Amino acid sequence: MKKKMGSVVLCSILVTTTLAGCSGSEPESGSGANAPAQADGPKLTEIPLPITKEPFTINYWRANDAKLTASLQNFGEVAAYKKKAELTGITAKFTHPPLGQQKDQFNLLIATNDLPDVIYYNWADAVGGPEKMIEDGRIIRLNELIDQYAPNLKKIIESDPDVKKQITLDDGTIYMFPLMKLDALKLNATTGLILRKDWLNKLGLKEPATIDEWYSVLKAFKEKDPNGNGKADELPFTGNWGPGNLTKLHDFAPAFGIIGGFMMKGDKVAFGPVEPEYKKFLEEMAKWYKEGLVDPEILTNDGKAFDYKVTNNLAGSYVGGVFSGMGKYYNLMKDQAGFELTGVPSALAPDGKSYAAFNLNQKVLTYGEAITSSASKDKQKYIVQWMDFNYSPQGHALFNFGIEGESYTKEGDKIKFTDTILKNPKGLTYDQALASYALSIMDGPINQDGKYVDALMFNQGQRDANANWMKQSSALTLPPIRLTVDEARQSTSIMSQVNTYINETMTAIISGKKPVSEYDTMVKTIKSMGIDEAIKVHQAAYDRYSKK
Repeated sequence: MKKKMGSVVLCSILVTTTLAGCSGSEPESGSGANAPAQADGPKLTEIPLPITKEPFTINYWRANDAKLTASLQNFGEVAAYKKKAELTGITAKFTHPPLGQQKDQFNLLIATNDLPDVIYYNWADAVGGPEKMIEDGRIIRLNELIDQYAPNLKKIIESDPDVKKQITLDDGTIYMFPLMKLDALKLNATTGLILRKDWLNKLGLKEPATIDEWYSVLKAFKEKDPNGNGKADELPFTGNWGPGNLTKLHDFAPAFGIIGGFMMKGDKVAFGPVEPEYKKFLEEMAKWYKEGLVDPEILTNDGKAFDYKVTNNLAGSYVGGVFSGMGKYYNLMKDQAGFELTGVPSALAPDGKSYAAFNLNQKVLTYGEAITSSASKDKQKYIVQWMDFNYSPQGHALFNFGIEGESYTKEGDKIKFTDTILKNPKGLTYDQALASYALSIMDGPINQDGKYVDALMFNQGQRDANANWMKQSSALTLPPIRLTVDEARQSTSIMSQVNTYINETMTAIISGKKPVSEYDTMVKTIKSMGIDEAIKVHQAAYDRYSKK
């Protein structure tokens, strides 16, 4: 679900973003985003149902999802949206770009005046930022409309200081109804380091807690034939979707008190690869690689190759999620007696703490729905109410779990998914089945509920992994700061060459093509590329965030 942020390829955190969409009408004169929002009348304390007595349709643009397209054509066919239309009197007509082409299609879309009423997008992928889009009259500021017509989102913002800081631009502007994770730690700690627990048990080893213990475990996996086939074919640590370099090994960087990109040292922004501890990281990883503890194909593995290695008892450890990295293989290996996985926290750093390589405390993600300047000013207040419904108690349950009695049932405070989801009669996997009912398994403008994760984890190993990954500290990671347009432009100019150079050089050092002593030259080169200036703009963004 969530992707790792430890890799240096993330370079600058370009949470500055841009927006736009796809409707079919030119913005009315005076109806641009700089015009006053239509907020009048008494402030709502709850969303009336139906919202309007005269049904209308919202033109809505967002990327599709492969889990959904396994059984449906578009988001309008999702059970939650169909029920929402029935309750609110407002229907969303979805337009989806071809799968995998959302960035290109989004950029084409915002270059025109053919905007929809609403766009849902990962604004971290947009160029220029929502600030620029508001300034140019492409999307509208939502603060006044939320204050008047969005009682549910307003309540969340006012009751949670973290949400208030993360949902606003630096000037206090709110521009979207976001994907939120108020139960942040539980929902974000769904990915981490995974080992074959049955291999550990067979060899009489405990779960590794330090980097030295990791080395000993991987060495034993390599030399003591834990898969029992009499061949030295075990791959102690491997990975999937190879990026063509060894940046996946940055998952072990926190054991040295650093991460593989921009990081925090107290209240100061730093860049992990130029910190002295990075050299120790390179030395250790080079030793692992030389001794065959790292799968040499980790650079190029795709999903099919990785599945083969796990299901053929070759993979000893890797990074994965409770569903894609554990649940999937428990199902695929259900006929193999004793197959067992375990998830462990990041190896302890020199200060004795376990650090995450990505921020586990982020509550407001960069995905969200914005209202464009093409939306009729007369309908803006209804659109806002329609959006706010997702954060109401009824909308929350609907978009997290689907239809009660069909996709889920309640057992006290717990949610239990039905066989329609877990043992789908049409042969859909659980995530495909749930995608036809709710947004929680994908992404969308909701407060994602941790109970959906609990309801889908069927194995104690998954539950233990989630609990173990929650023990990691996010102190090394940056909060969701925002770079200005100029800062983003400057950082991108620097980091595009820095990242390429680091990825190539760290890969060459770890793989033995260059000596570890090359690190000193690497630092000098990175500094000559302007890394100090990139750190400076990130520090400025962090300082603004801290003052919110």
